[in-house]
Amino acid sequence: MSVVLITGGTGAIGAAVAEEFAETDDVILTYNRNQERARELMGNNILCAPMDIADVDSVEETIGNVLREFSRIDILVNNAGISLIKPFLDTTAEEWRRMIDVDLNGVFNVTREVAPSMVRRKSGAVVNVSSVWGVHGASCETAYSAAKAGVIGFTKALAKELGPSGITVNAVAPGVIDSPMNTAHLSPEELRELAEETPLGRLGKPSEVAKAVRALAENRFITGQVLGVDGGFY
Repeated sequence: MSVVLITGGTGAIGAAVAEEFAETDDVILTYNRNQERARELMGNNILCAPMDIADVDSVEETIGNVLREFSRIDILVNNAGISLIKPFLDTTAEEWRRMIDVDLNGVFNVTREVAPSMVRRKSGAVVNVSSVWGVHGASCETAYSAAKAGVIGFTKALAKELGPSGITVNAVAPGVIDSPMNTAHLSPEELRELAEETPLGRLGKPSEVAKAVRALAENRFITGQVLGVDGGFY
Protein backbone atom coordinates (compact mmCIF):
# COMPACT_ATOMS: atom_id res chain seq x y z
CA MET A 1 0.00 0.00 0.00
CA SER A 2 1.45 3.34 -1.08
CA VAL A 3 1.11 6.72 0.59
CA VAL A 4 -0.22 9.25 -1.92
CA LEU A 5 -0.26 13.02 -1.43
CA ILE A 6 -2.58 14.99 -3.72
CA THR A 7 -2.71 18.78 -3.70
CA GLY A 8 -5.87 20.64 -4.63
CA GLY A 9 -7.92 17.64 -3.73
CA THR A 10 -11.30 19.34 -3.48
CA GLY A 11 -11.42 20.22 -7.20
CA ALA A 12 -12.98 17.87 -9.74
CA ILE A 13 -9.71 16.36 -10.96
CA GLY A 14 -8.13 16.23 -7.51
CA ALA A 15 -11.13 14.47 -6.02
CA ALA A 16 -11.18 11.98 -8.90
CA VAL A 17 -7.47 11.24 -8.41
CA ALA A 18 -8.05 10.75 -4.68
CA GLU A 19 -10.91 8.34 -5.29
CA GLU A 20 -8.82 6.44 -7.86
CA PHE A 21 -5.93 5.85 -5.47
CA ALA A 22 -8.10 5.35 -2.38
CA GLU A 23 -9.22 1.99 -3.77
CA THR A 24 -5.80 0.56 -2.91
CA ASP A 25 -3.68 3.17 -1.11
CA ASP A 26 -3.55 5.66 1.76
CA VAL A 27 -4.41 9.11 0.40
CA ILE A 28 -3.67 12.49 1.94
CA LEU A 29 -5.63 15.15 0.13
CA THR A 30 -4.75 18.81 0.70
CA TYR A 31 -7.03 21.79 0.27
CA ASN A 32 -6.78 25.52 0.72
CA ARG A 33 -10.26 26.92 1.39
CA ASN A 34 -12.99 24.37 0.68
CA GLN A 35 -13.10 22.63 4.05
CA GLU A 36 -16.70 21.52 3.57
CA ARG A 37 -15.86 19.61 0.38
CA ALA A 38 -12.79 18.13 2.05
CA ARG A 39 -14.94 16.75 4.84
CA GLU A 40 -17.25 15.16 2.28
CA LEU A 41 -14.28 13.35 0.70
CA MET A 42 -12.78 12.04 3.94
CA GLY A 43 -13.04 8.35 4.68
CA ASN A 44 -12.31 5.23 2.62
CA ASN A 45 -8.53 5.68 3.00
CA ILE A 46 -8.71 9.45 2.38
CA LEU A 47 -7.45 11.95 4.94
CA CYS A 48 -7.56 15.72 4.40
CA ALA A 49 -5.17 18.46 5.47
CA PRO A 50 -5.22 22.23 4.90
CA MET A 51 -2.29 23.64 2.93
CA ASP A 52 -1.67 26.77 0.88
CA ILE A 53 0.81 25.67 -1.76
CA ALA A 54 1.84 29.28 -2.44
CA ASP A 55 2.87 29.72 1.22
CA VAL A 56 6.22 28.09 1.99
CA ASP A 57 5.55 27.94 5.74
CA SER A 58 2.19 26.25 5.19
CA VAL A 59 3.76 23.69 2.88
CA GLU A 60 6.62 22.93 5.28
CA GLU A 61 4.22 22.44 8.18
CA THR A 62 1.77 20.18 6.36
CA ILE A 63 4.36 18.03 4.61
CA GLY A 64 6.29 17.72 7.86
CA ASN A 65 3.17 16.49 9.63
CA VAL A 66 2.44 13.94 6.90
CA LEU A 67 5.99 12.58 6.97
CA ARG A 68 5.93 12.28 10.76
CA GLU A 69 2.60 10.45 10.64
CA PHE A 70 3.26 8.13 7.68
CA SER A 71 7.10 8.18 7.55
CA ARG A 72 7.05 8.45 3.74
CA ILE A 73 5.26 9.76 0.67
CA ASP A 74 5.44 7.31 -2.22
CA ILE A 75 3.49 9.29 -4.81
CA LEU A 76 3.07 13.05 -5.10
CA VAL A 77 0.39 14.47 -7.38
CA ASN A 78 0.79 18.23 -7.87
CA ASN A 79 -2.74 19.04 -8.94
CA ALA A 80 -3.66 22.30 -7.17
CA GLY A 81 -4.08 25.30 -9.42
CA ILE A 82 -6.13 28.31 -10.40
CA SER A 83 -7.17 29.69 -13.79
CA LEU A 84 -7.51 33.12 -15.35
CA ILE A 85 -9.33 33.89 -18.59
CA LYS A 86 -8.47 37.46 -19.48
CA PRO A 87 -6.83 39.32 -22.38
CA PHE A 88 -3.12 39.79 -21.82
CA LEU A 89 -3.33 43.60 -22.03
CA ASP A 90 -5.97 43.61 -19.27
CA THR A 91 -4.03 41.27 -16.99
CA THR A 92 -2.61 43.07 -13.96
CA ALA A 93 0.82 42.46 -12.50
CA GLU A 94 -0.83 41.16 -9.34
CA GLU A 95 -2.94 38.65 -11.32
CA TRP A 96 0.18 37.47 -13.15
CA ARG A 97 2.14 37.04 -9.91
CA ARG A 98 -0.73 35.18 -8.26
CA MET A 99 -0.99 32.77 -11.19
CA ILE A 100 2.73 32.01 -11.13
CA ASP A 101 2.77 31.75 -7.33
CA VAL A 102 0.05 29.10 -7.30
CA ASP A 103 0.33 27.16 -10.55
CA LEU A 104 4.14 27.11 -10.87
CA ASN A 105 5.77 28.12 -7.59
CA GLY A 106 3.31 25.92 -5.73
CA VAL A 107 4.59 22.87 -7.61
CA PHE A 108 8.14 23.85 -6.67
CA ASN A 109 7.26 24.45 -3.00
CA VAL A 110 5.55 21.10 -2.49
CA THR A 111 8.00 19.01 -4.51
CA ARG A 112 10.97 20.56 -2.72
CA GLU A 113 9.56 19.38 0.62
CA VAL A 114 8.61 15.89 -0.56
CA ALA A 115 11.57 14.98 -2.78
CA PRO A 116 14.29 14.65 -0.09
CA SER A 117 12.51 11.74 1.59
CA MET A 118 12.09 10.06 -1.81
CA VAL A 119 15.78 10.52 -2.59
CA ARG A 120 16.77 8.96 0.75
CA ARG A 121 14.63 5.91 -0.01
CA LYS A 122 15.68 5.79 -3.69
CA SER A 123 12.04 5.46 -4.68
CA GLY A 124 9.07 7.63 -5.55
CA ALA A 125 6.88 9.10 -8.25
CA VAL A 126 5.82 12.67 -8.97
CA VAL A 127 2.97 13.46 -11.35
CA ASN A 128 2.30 17.11 -12.17
CA VAL A 129 -0.97 18.34 -13.64
CA SER A 130 -0.24 20.77 -16.47
CA SER A 131 -2.68 21.59 -19.28
CA VAL A 132 -3.10 21.36 -23.02
CA TRP A 133 -2.69 25.14 -22.92
CA GLY A 134 0.72 24.71 -21.33
CA VAL A 135 1.73 22.77 -24.44
CA HIS A 136 0.07 24.88 -27.14
CA GLY A 137 -0.95 28.15 -25.48
CA ALA A 138 -4.42 29.70 -25.39
CA SER A 139 -5.64 33.13 -26.40
CA CYS A 140 -6.78 35.17 -23.38
CA GLU A 141 -5.07 32.68 -21.05
CA THR A 142 -1.50 33.91 -21.31
CA ALA A 143 -0.75 33.81 -17.58
CA TYR A 144 -2.28 30.35 -17.18
CA SER A 145 -0.54 29.02 -20.30
CA ALA A 146 2.81 30.39 -19.12
CA ALA A 147 2.49 28.84 -15.67
CA LYS A 148 1.46 25.45 -17.04
CA ALA A 149 4.26 25.55 -19.62
CA GLY A 150 6.61 26.18 -16.71
CA VAL A 151 5.28 23.03 -15.04
CA ILE A 152 6.21 21.06 -18.14
CA GLY A 153 9.76 22.44 -18.16
CA PHE A 154 10.04 21.71 -14.45
CA THR A 155 8.83 18.15 -15.03
CA LYS A 156 11.32 17.35 -17.79
CA ALA A 157 14.28 18.86 -15.97
CA LEU A 158 13.50 17.27 -12.60
CA ALA A 159 13.03 13.85 -14.23
CA LYS A 160 16.65 13.97 -15.36
CA GLU A 161 17.85 15.14 -11.95
CA LEU A 162 15.94 12.61 -9.84
CA GLY A 163 16.13 9.66 -12.23
CA PRO A 164 19.39 8.34 -10.75
CA SER A 165 17.61 8.13 -7.39
CA GLY A 166 14.91 5.88 -8.85
CA ILE A 167 12.27 8.62 -8.87
CA THR A 168 10.01 9.20 -11.86
CA VAL A 169 8.64 12.64 -12.72
CA ASN A 170 5.89 13.00 -15.31
CA ALA A 171 2.99 15.28 -16.19
CA VAL A 172 -0.49 15.03 -17.59
CA ALA A 173 -1.84 17.76 -19.87
CA PRO A 174 -5.64 17.62 -19.70
CA GLY A 175 -7.70 19.10 -22.50
CA VAL A 176 -11.17 20.52 -21.89
CA ILE A 177 -12.51 18.63 -18.90
CA ASP A 178 -16.08 18.73 -17.64
CA SER A 179 -15.23 20.42 -14.36
CA PRO A 180 -16.23 23.57 -12.45
CA MET A 181 -12.95 25.24 -13.45
CA ASN A 182 -14.21 25.24 -17.04
CA THR A 183 -17.96 25.41 -16.61
CA ALA A 184 -17.64 28.42 -14.30
CA HIS A 185 -15.74 30.47 -16.88
CA LEU A 186 -17.03 29.22 -20.23
CA SER A 187 -20.56 29.51 -21.59
CA PRO A 188 -22.48 26.40 -22.68
CA GLU A 189 -21.98 27.51 -26.30
CA GLU A 190 -18.23 27.81 -25.82
CA LEU A 191 -18.10 24.39 -24.20
CA ARG A 192 -20.08 22.90 -27.11
CA GLU A 193 -17.67 24.46 -29.58
CA LEU A 194 -14.68 23.03 -27.71
CA ALA A 195 -16.33 19.60 -27.63
CA GLU A 196 -16.91 19.81 -31.38
CA GLU A 197 -13.24 20.71 -31.91
CA THR A 198 -12.22 17.60 -29.96
CA PRO A 199 -11.92 14.57 -32.28
CA LEU A 200 -13.72 12.37 -29.78
CA GLY A 201 -16.59 14.86 -29.86
CA ARG A 202 -17.01 15.46 -26.15
CA LEU A 203 -15.44 16.93 -23.02
CA GLY A 204 -13.18 14.80 -20.90
CA LYS A 205 -14.11 13.34 -17.53
CA PRO A 206 -12.11 13.95 -14.34
CA SER A 207 -11.95 10.18 -13.84
CA GLU A 208 -10.17 9.82 -17.18
CA VAL A 209 -7.47 12.21 -16.04
CA ALA A 210 -7.23 10.32 -12.76
CA LYS A 211 -6.58 7.01 -14.50
CA ALA A 212 -3.80 8.61 -16.55
CA VAL A 213 -2.23 10.01 -13.39
CA ARG A 214 -2.26 6.58 -11.79
CA ALA A 215 -0.76 4.92 -14.86
CA LEU A 216 2.16 7.37 -14.89
CA ALA A 217 2.70 7.04 -11.15
CA GLU A 218 2.83 3.26 -11.23
CA ASN A 219 4.99 2.71 -14.32
CA ARG A 220 8.61 2.63 -13.19
CA PHE A 221 10.16 3.07 -16.66
CA ILE A 222 8.31 6.18 -17.80
CA THR A 223 9.79 9.51 -16.77
CA GLY A 224 10.12 13.02 -18.15
CA GLN A 225 6.96 12.61 -20.23
CA VAL A 226 3.88 14.78 -20.78
CA LEU A 227 0.76 12.74 -21.47
CA GLY A 228 -2.03 14.56 -23.23
CA VAL A 229 -5.45 13.59 -21.90
CA ASP A 230 -7.33 15.70 -24.39
CA GLY A 231 -9.46 13.52 -26.65
CA GLY A 232 -7.11 14.27 -29.56
CA PHE A 233 -7.65 18.05 -29.22
CA TYR A 234 -4.13 18.55 -30.59
